[in-house]
Amino acid sequence: MRVIRGYLKGRNLEGYNTLGTRPTMDRVKESLFAMIQDNITSSVILDLFCGTGSLGIEAISMGARKCYFVDNNREIIKYLTKNIVNLGIEDKTKIIVKDYRDALCYFKEHDITFDIILVDAPYKMNIMEKIIEIVSTKDILNSGGLLILEYSVDVLKDNYGDFILLKKKKYGNKFVNIYRKAID
Repeated sequence: MRVIRGYLKGRNLEGYNTLGTRPTMDRVKESLFAMIQDNITSSVILDLFCGTGSLGIEAISMGARKCYFVDNNREIIKYLTKNIVNLGIEDKTKIIVKDYRDALCYFKEHDITFDIILVDAPYKMNIMEKIIEIVSTKDILNSGGLLILEYSVDVLKDNYGDFILLKKKKYGNKFVNIYRKAID
């Protein structure tokens, strides 16, 4: 696994083959970041279910101001921490070791909001609609912000309240939906 764009392009990431991870394939990552590249510069990112940090690190490499990484797998967090240190991006990152629900509540309680939220939950969890509901209720995505979901079962609707589907792509057995929150 490597960084594919930006100033960290070509740098390797560790831990991609660790039990409990399912890294986003390079071709999916390349396509995803091509679709959102104009929204990344100076943005604040949430990489939910971050694993080894591939998506959030990619965003930092492309100019994101800060990325919050959330995962509750302490073994994976060791690799994430190592990747962040090896790349020298500690000043642009914050690691939160919590369950996704607790993390989303934490952000609300601390008035932390995001320009882009990346969600790549374990497919077996089937929780994308629940995440959309929590993000909406907690109001942690900025007006005009992007909510990006990678999932395996095509059950998501085009619109969820203020979240309007911009793009939907299928890659083999997985889907990527990009929603934009309505502008206030």
